Amino acid sequence: MMNKKLTVTLKQNPPVAIEIRGEVITLDAFLKLAGAVESGGQAKHVIQAGKVRVNREVCAMRGKKLRAGDVVRYAGQDYHVTEAKDDGLV
Repeated sequence: MMNKKLTVTLKQNPPVAIEIRGEVITLDAFLKLAGAVESGGQAKHVIQAGKVRVNREVCAMRGKKLRAGDVVRYAGQDYHVTEAKDDGLV
């Protein structure tokens, strides 16, 4: 029996920038805004199940406050929190 080497290449999706209005947003609201989950209930479930990382650390707090510069990872996708640009329009 011959042993064959198997090469596995993981394909990573490019990060997605999500703009927030204001200085902070909660993790559960961010996941909904990003379209990563369909509902607040789903956000609560995936966060409490330890399936979400914030800045490379598992985060089980759905009320975790995110700021521009934070990186959220869920289901193999990175989401970068960015601050909405003030376009001067009222």
